[in-house]
Amino acid sequence: MPVTPSVQRRRAPLVRRVVGLVFYSLPHPVRRRIVRIATPTYTLGSVVLVMDEAGERLLMLRQPPGRRWTLPAGLLNRREQPIEGAKRELAEETGIEAGLDELVPANPCAVVHTSGRWVDNVFRLVRDPDSTQILVDGHEVWDAAWHRADELPEMTRATARLLSNYGLGPLAE
Repeated sequence: MPVTPSVQRRRAPLVRRVVGLVFYSLPHPVRRRIVRIATPTYTLGSVVLVMDEAGERLLMLRQPPGRRWTLPAGLLNRREQPIEGAKRELAEETGIEAGLDELVPANPCAVVHTSGRWVDNVFRLVRDPDSTQILVDGHEVWDAAWHRADELPEMTRATARLLSNYGLGPLAE
């Protein structure tokens, strides 16, 4: 195999070369299964940041089992696209129906929680707090309220970490 002149090569340790030869001689489905067993898995979810046009108020939820506030969010179903999961969870938890064109990927659009091994796909939705009707079921969601973005209530640690990526909450820099 030709080598680019500026690239230097070093010889891998013998054990690594032998393991590599054995691994790459296995059929592709077997290799894929080994990789899936040996590497960490992540759970996928979607989160919606529902804010007013000016970005001054944020919709937050109180859900069991705690008293702290969270965001409209949930796990994706098998083969469900993140935007579809965001739309579904938003409707289930708040009663807010949003079109797929209204849900805009946040920046960053995904937040990886390495300690809990899950990935949140984050979307933004603009709604007027004065005219948006919120409907909670009292079981999955106890309460929902609009909070000033600069005076957010006590929230779960995961919510605080997620919001810090958007310059919001107690952990924002």
